[in-house]
Amino acid sequence: MSRFSQIRHVESTGSTNDDMAKILGEPQARGLTLVSEYQTNGAGRKGRAWIAPPGSALLFTTALPDPIAPGDLWSVPFWIGLAVHDSLTNFGVRTQLQWPNDVLLGGAKVAGILCVSRVAGAQAWVACGVGLNVMRPAEPGALLDIDAPPAFLSDVRDFDRDELLVAILRHADVSYEMLHAPEMIARAWERAAGIPGARYRLRLDGSDERLEGDAVQLGAAGELVVDCQDGRHVISQADARVLR
Repeated sequence: MSRFSQIRHVESTGSTNDDMAKILGEPQARGLTLVSEYQTNGAGRKGRAWIAPPGSALLFTTALPDPIAPGDLWSVPFWIGLAVHDSLTNFGVRTQLQWPNDVLLGGAKVAGILCVSRVAGAQAWVACGVGLNVMRPAEPGALLDIDAPPAFLSDVRDFDRDELLVAILRHADVSYEMLHAPEMIARAWERAAGIPGARYRLRLDGSDERLEGDAVQLGAAGELVVDCQDGRHVISQADARVLR
């Protein structure tokens, strides 16, 4: 039996992350995956909206069945990113991971990841929210409002969303023990992200300052280490936005 065999589907909800956050840490949430056809309040990093017309995306949140150490929380988005990336590779679709939480197809964003957690003393309960663009809608609608046009898997080949979800959850199950070795996750993620050497353009939060340089590696807590003209910078996930 897979650790992630419990799956619940709903037609519409505000946010699968918000729904999971209400029960995170309770017995019924352990290993549970919530899937929604449409989210009315889907969110990305730092409160940005996640736009996905009904039926166009695979939208789900998966709770880890066991708590982890709070100090290892940073590694979970990288771990689930690998599960998405590697599953698509197995389907013959080549993607690239981009720091801190995106999956790119042909240089455009095809998936985003946002985790939620509940910390109680020395334990942290975590759930991984994934939004994966699967079928490009005939009418783009609100997608036209996105600064960088998104990619869709249907640009490359057709996918059954249920089949894709099962593949990702199976990969998460197989790679689950990696969560006990965050450094292993970091090194695997670097390879999938083309690091060292991937070129990054970053805008620092709270200012107009921009950095451009070559990524060197992930830091000890998921920071991006970048070599720029003025030297080496260590950028935390909370301090910058990647520009495409």
